[in-house]
Amino acid sequence: MGEFTVVGLRVVREAARHGSFSTAAERLGYTQSAVSRQIALMEQAAGRPLFERQARGVQPTDAGRLVLQHAEAVLTTLDNARQELEDLDTRQPERLRVGAFSTAMATLVPRAIAASPHLRVPLREGLSPRLLSTVARGRLDLAVVTPPRKAPGGVELIPLLDDPLLVAVPLDHPLADRPGVTPDLLRHERWIAGSATPETTLLGAWSDDAEVAFVARDWVAKLGLVAAGMGVTVVPGLAVPMVPPAIAVVRIDHPSAVRTTAIAQAPGTDHPFVEALRDAAADLSAELRRRLRQTLP
Repeated sequence: MGEFTVVGLRVVREAARHGSFSTAAERLGYTQSAVSRQIALMEQAAGRPLFERQARGVQPTDAGRLVLQHAEAVLTTLDNARQELEDLDTRQPERLRVGAFSTAMATLVPRAIAASPHLRVPLREGLSPRLLSTVARGRLDLAVVTPPRKAPGGVELIPLLDDPLLVAVPLDHPLADRPGVTPDLLRHERWIAGSATPETTLLGAWSDDAEVAFVARDWVAKLGLVAAGMGVTVVPGLAVPMVPPAIAVVRIDHPSAVRTTAIAQAPGTDHPFVEALRDAAADLSAELRRRLRQTLP
């Protein structure tokens, strides 16, 4: 017994619709002998005649009507699949307005966008309080933020990751080969930070008396100063892919040396982009673990 084929099922459908092999051949652009051959192959697959040959045309047998019923379902499904594939080329990409703080915008968000080619993603970089307010006003669809203790009205917070804070030091620094450092070991370091006031930076509670030697808001400038031996700086785990090989990153062993990161969106919304952000966060966390293992003696 042979196999049913898409071509054969189309021939069966056309022959049944028009009651004529010759009309089916004309409609499909085949020769009549090609249609007769396809009908014969389909009858061989069915193991019985599918048409009664009559003086004025053909009529489906009971077996023919059964095959025709399934042929209609199969061919309709295939036609729908072809149309959906064609629609992929003409469909306008979905627009999703996304915001993020600077390090997430530099690493996390681009990876999520690359994994979502069907989206058009206008971006807005900013500080978390402003991004949260923008989401609450409906001017952003979602944002990657450092969440406050309580979400503002009109905003739902979805935990993304607890991002460890690390210290970036020159490769020849005495701490460069350590797997981790305590705040005591960092007490006398010269810091490069985004503000002269430590409490407004990533330095946090573990380094209240830090000496800020250089103020630089841009990450390229901070890392350039570190590479030149001008001091050390704090980098979140998300920023590690931006850290050049000439700089070592060392874990800070303190409970507060972590930055919680979350996705802010309107309550009850469901954006597939959230999963893309989660996947990107998992990939970045794995890269961080590999980078830290490489620093072990």
